[in-house]
Amino acid sequence: MDFRLLIGIILSFLPISELRGGIPFAIPYAIDHQIPIIIVFSLIVLVNILGFFFAFLFLDNAHHLFLRNKFYNKIFEKYALKLQKKADKFEKSYKNLGFIALMIFVAVPLPGTGAWTGALISWFLGLDRKKSLVYISLGVLIAGVIMLLGTLGVIKVFS
Repeated sequence: MDFRLLIGIILSFLPISELRGGIPFAIPYAIDHQIPIIIVFSLIVLVNILGFFFAFLFLDNAHHLFLRNKFYNKIFEKYALKLQKKADKFEKSYKNLGFIALMIFVAVPLPGTGAWTGALISWFLGLDRKKSLVYISLGVLIAGVIMLLGTLGVIKVFS
């Protein structure tokens, strides 16, 4: 296995980069090794969606234990304040658009708007998890398609 695919998979799982970082690494690997792009794309999207489950697993089971640690508590409070602002903005839209707003938020291919942040917003607002999973997954898929098209366009320009 080439490191580009492995890096793409790891980046797709990480909270900051998610598939926005993973697709540009993995798709060139697929093209170079004549692997169907849809297979690598599907793998990257599924790995990114796994973040939803790990976010809730952590928030439900370990988060309260980590809050006892001063360093973690300080970082979480700082991040939580930023996230609360995003959640408040989201909640204003949520009242009118429902879970569509969550999907759109996750679909925007910018750092900090992916599955992990979508799961945190869902957790903060106490949204239905099954519905959140569906709409976050759709958002991840949309963001993935946007990133795939962008990556393929960049590859085409430079080849």
